[in-house]
Amino acid sequence: MPACSSSPISGLLGQLAEAAPASPDDLPSLLTCLAQVPDSRRLQGQRHPLAFVLSLAACAVLAGAKSLAAITEWAADAPPQVLVRLGGPCREPDRGPVAPAEATVRRALQRIDGDALDAAVGSWLAQRERTAATEVKDSGRPMPSLAVDGKTVRGARRTDGTRVHLLAAMTGTGLVTAQREVAGKTNEITVFRPLLAPLDLDGAVVTFDALHSQTGHARFLVEDKHAHYIALIKGNQPTLLRRLKALPWREVPLLDKTRATAHGRDEIRRIKAATVAGVTFPHAVQAVQIVRRRRIITTGKTTLERIYGVTDLTAEQADAAEIAQRIRDHWGIENKIHHVRDTTYAEDASRVHTGAAPRAMASLRNLAIGALRTAGHTNIAAGLRHHARDTNRPLITLGIA
Repeated sequence: MPACSSSPISGLLGQLAEAAPASPDDLPSLLTCLAQVPDSRRLQGQRHPLAFVLSLAACAVLAGAKSLAAITEWAADAPPQVLVRLGGPCREPDRGPVAPAEATVRRALQRIDGDALDAAVGSWLAQRERTAATEVKDSGRPMPSLAVDGKTVRGARRTDGTRVHLLAAMTGTGLVTAQREVAGKTNEITVFRPLLAPLDLDGAVVTFDALHSQTGHARFLVEDKHAHYIALIKGNQPTLLRRLKALPWREVPLLDKTRATAHGRDEIRRIKAATVAGVTFPHAVQAVQIVRRRRIITTGKTTLERIYGVTDLTAEQADAAEIAQRIRDHWGIENKIHHVRDTTYAEDASRVHTGAAPRAMASLRNLAIGALRTAGHTNIAAGLRHHARDTNRPLITLGIA
C-alpha cells in the first residue's frame, strides 16, 4: 500500500483530478462543510476524524448503501487512494489509511449533532443550487421556489416509543437545503421558523401545506425574510376557509387547466385566481381555487376535490398558471424526496433507529439525491447503480476528487 505522507500522487488520483469538475473558488468543498460538524466523541482512543467518517458514509450512500453495515462494507472495499482523498489519516509510514470499523461508524452517527450535519449538507447543496439560477431565470420564473413539508421515518423510534419526524425544505430543482427534527412532544409548527431562519429567502416563494398556514408564519416570511408565500387553507382555518368558499367563483374565469396521467391516475386540474380585499390573512392579496378531478385508471373510480389558498403575490407577479405550477412543484416534494427515500433507499424499512443515526442517514440520503440531481441524473435508482460500479465515481460527483 502507498504511504500517505508526501508521496507522489498515483495515476488513479491523477485520473480523479482530471475527471473532477472545476468548482468556483468561493464554494467550499463538501469536506470543508463536513469539517464544521462538531465531534462529540471522546478524544481518547479516537482513530478516525469525524469528517473522514462522514465523507465515507456520504460516498457509500451515493453508491446505494442503505445501512450502517453497507457503509462499512463500501469503506472496506475502497482503495487506499480513495481513503486518502477523503481525509483518512496515516498512522504508519509504510501503509495507507485504514477504513473505520462498523462500530466506529455507528457510534459517530448515533452521537452526531443532527442540526450541524443538516446545516453542512444544506449549505453544500445550496451552493450548488446557485449554479441553476441562470436556468431558472431563462425559464421565465425568476423567483426561486422552496417547498416545506414533513416526513416520518417509520422504521425509527425513539426511546419513548415516538417515531422520528423530519421537516425539510426543498428547492424547485429537488434539493433539500434545510432539515430539522420535530421533537416527540411537539409538532411541525414549532420547527417552521428554526428551519427557515438561517436561509436567504429574499424574493423566494415558499409553499407549504395547510398545517403551516399560520398567520405568524406568513408574517415571518414577508416581514422578516422578505419572501413570498402560497398557503393552502383547510379546516384548521375554518373562518378563512368559509370566506374563500363563499367567494363568487362561478363569476371568475377559468385561467389554467392541466391534465396528467401518472401512477395509475388520470388527473385534471382547473385553477382560478382572483384579487381580493379584506382577507383576514397577513399580506394576502390573491385567493386561489383549484379543482382536482382524479380517475383511477384500473377501476374507473372518480373523485373531485376543491382546494383553496391565498398568496401575497399580486396578479402581476404571478398569474393563475404560475401559482398552479408552484403548487404542483410543492406536491412534487413527495415524489422527488420522500418517495425516493422510501422506495429506492427503503427508508421506512431501515433498522437504523438508535440515537441520531436515523436522522443522519436521512441527511446523507438527501445529500446523495441532491448530488445526483445536480449531476444531471433523472433516475435516482439508476444513478446509484452507476456510482456503485466504481468507487471513484462518488468522489467525482461530490466534488471531492
